[in-house]
Amino acid sequence: MMNGILCATDFSISSREAIKWSIRLAEKLKTHLTILYTYRLLKQNGEALDFKRKMESDAIKNFGLLKAELLSGTTVSFDFKIEVGFIDDRIEEHSRNNKISFLVMGKSMTVRNKEIFDELIDHLHTPLVIVPETIE
Repeated sequence: MMNGILCATDFSISSREAIKWSIRLAEKLKTHLTILYTYRLLKQNGEALDFKRKMESDAIKNFGLLKAELLSGTTVSFDFKIEVGFIDDRIEEHSRNNKISFLVMGKSMTVRNKEIFDELIDHLHTPLVIVPETIE
């Protein structure tokens, strides 16, 4: 059995394609898939807790829809993680603490977060797969 696959998501169309691709790869390699959603706490004062609850509630709802559509009926072992922080920091932390064979991301995440993505590439010691919005 290989080390696991980490798929970062923001629930965009390309992230959805990245999850599909990750599922197929995990099935083929018979390995575990971790789907990671990160967000930043930008609200201050008493609003931070409400914002955190809403972000996590929305993420759980979005993942529930993806799980029903993409993961039901598969043999893939998976988990879903929601973490607060910069995506590059969370991915690096996950990579340090878990053995992963591949990091999979949708193209929109790499374009929208260019500076953060560049930081990630500088420190990443894992093969990276970038999945476009459509796969033929």
